[in-house]
Amino acid sequence: MYIRPKQLGNSSLPDEDLKTDRMNCQKIGPCGIGEKAIYLNSFYLDRRFYIPMNTITRIYKRIAMSKGGFNKKGVFASMPYLVVEYDHGQVKQCNFKFEQKVDELLDYVKTHFPQIKTLSAKGEEILAWEEAQREKRKKKNLTEQDRETMAEIIKAKEYLEEEPTLSTSLSYASKSMRVYNNTKPTYKWVALTILLGAFVVAAYGIYCVISRTGNIGIYCVLGGIGIVFLVSASNILPTARNNRIALEKQLEKARAEMEKYIQSYENFPLPARYAHPAALDRMYRSVEEGRADTMAEAYEDLKAGLKALHSGVEVSQTEYDEVVAIKPMFLLEDYQ
Repeated sequence: MYIRPKQLGNSSLPDEDLKTDRMNCQKIGPCGIGEKAIYLNSFYLDRRFYIPMNTITRIYKRIAMSKGGFNKKGVFASMPYLVVEYDHGQVKQCNFKFEQKVDELLDYVKTHFPQIKTLSAKGEEILAWEEAQREKRKKKNLTEQDRETMAEIIKAKEYLEEEPTLSTSLSYASKSMRVYNNTKPTYKWVALTILLGAFVVAAYGIYCVISRTGNIGIYCVLGGIGIVFLVSASNILPTARNNRIALEKQLEKARAEMEKYIQSYENFPLPARYAHPAALDRMYRSVEEGRADTMAEAYEDLKAGLKALHSGVEVSQTEYDEVVAIKPMFLLEDYQ
């Protein structure tokens, strides 16, 4: 069923074009991308708003994350957002339940709308500064062995980037499994208690509204439902998707798909369980900065560098993004 999305910004699409574009858009999480517009969610409804693509200047990811993302307890309390900048300064931020879906959407934008920037203005400034620092660390006189190793790493990375969803799925499945393994049972019992209490409050509110006793009924209903949504979004309680069996199957599937993909690549430099462009970027820098010469040395330096990172180590934004994406993969296998 087609429900006309609400226009955001100053530009609009003709009704017939909008309907066709909306019905045929690529649905990714609660949002969607068509040929002429991006469709964004409200708090309750998917693809409730639209913005014409020709008015958009930037689409990028924003992550709200708690402290301690690099320690052995895994990554907790992260909330992914998609941010769209349009009409020369207007901003719309959309919350996603799964970070993987934000990454998939950005990959789609990069492929189909290369003119749209996928970094914030601040992100571009940080990236430029990091690039300048990286230039200072480069090895001055690269050997022929260094150049050959770096060329092999670039080739392997380009091969992975031909199917970016495989690496994204592998990273997401690893993070989900890691978080589940390190969530204390106490948290689950507390979340369950809060959830049951929210249902009781909501039920009492409904009773008050129906029987017209008291003036707090509607507040109890809204408050109870709000808490239910909040607890459900926390991913602490086991669900059909968030339980050990489901997460293990998800991880096995992601690894099997990656294994199948790299089988056709002779001597891929990483095991399938670690195959991610961010891992190859770190290996490339190991050679470029003189910490390794061969592929084997770069692989060992990659593992040593990840082991050394913990919550007390300050890193750049680029390195932060890399570590969040790949460290859970290595932690699950104890770097083997």
